[in-house]
Amino acid sequence: MQNTYLKTAFGILLLVPLFFVSCDKNDSGTGTVLKNDCIKRSLGPNVAGQSIEFAYAMALPYNGGKILSASVTANIAGAAGTYMDNRSFYTNSSGVDVGVVVGSASVTSGTETKVTFTVDTCASTLRYIYIIPSEAKGKDVSFVFSSEGSTGEKVSYEMGPYPVSMMDMKLDIPVSDNNLCYISIADMAAYNAADAASKASQIDLVYLYRSITGISFEHAFVSPAATEYLPGVTLPSGVNRSTLIRKAYSLQDRHLARLQYGIYIDDVDFQQIDMSNMPNYAINMKVDSGMWIETADGVYRAYIYVNSVNNAGKSAVISMKRYKMK
Repeated sequence: MQNTYLKTAFGILLLVPLFFVSCDKNDSGTGTVLKNDCIKRSLGPNVAGQSIEFAYAMALPYNGGKILSASVTANIAGAAGTYMDNRSFYTNSSGVDVGVVVGSASVTSGTETKVTFTVDTCASTLRYIYIIPSEAKGKDVSFVFSSEGSTGEKVSYEMGPYPVSMMDMKLDIPVSDNNLCYISIADMAAYNAADAASKASQIDLVYLYRSITGISFEHAFVSPAATEYLPGVTLPSGVNRSTLIRKAYSLQDRHLARLQYGIYIDDVDFQQIDMSNMPNYAINMKVDSGMWIETADGVYRAYIYVNSVNNAGKSAVISMKRYKMK
């Protein structure tokens, strides 16, 4: 029953689009019975530590043989977590993607990731998740998808190249008043006073929460140099940088927010943002608001997004993209 189901369901769903679309230059199977196709599913800039996702389809005519294997070779080996799903997906009548196991768990060796099929199926669509390694920053990544059928035929499909951003990203950094309140853009981290004292030259912002009658202050991110906006704060010795800050209230970067917004910050945004004549403090920051940051030495620019705030706990959670300017 399982073999019949796989051949019928996947054959109908995949063979129709594959055999009625002309082959392009990527399909080395032109003139062969075995066909393949591929789409990139993920959107936005490619950032180290994040994923690029593909859907790779391959098909033989019904009763024309079976798929033996599918593989992907990247020009740069993916980071830990790179894999090809061993489930073939189709969309049911309710519009829900359903996965059916068709092979053994993928095996990665060097730049190649491979699934060996364990069921008799003539068509399949597998998802490939490539985790972008740090060594790919500033380079292009490309992929060759391949499949082999019991007919002895092999086909391949090239995808890319895709540029990888130079920026770095850090998600969900907790900050809290009078505790984890000293923020380093270089480290993409928040420190307490004791740790900040040993990293004084790397502290760019101080987070604090103040409820002041007649003033909308609350959650604030302030340069150490702006002492008038640091009421009740005793800075560790040497923490004195003046960091430029530009508020943003309608820039919910999808990587950082992980919400429905279709906005992405990329390298060029850091390069072109005008930070001249900006203040060195930002008070009354809200959930979903953000800040462009330029460090005192001009080495880094960053975008900090406020994921959540807690008035009672005098704390917040932030996420950050950072770009090295020089």
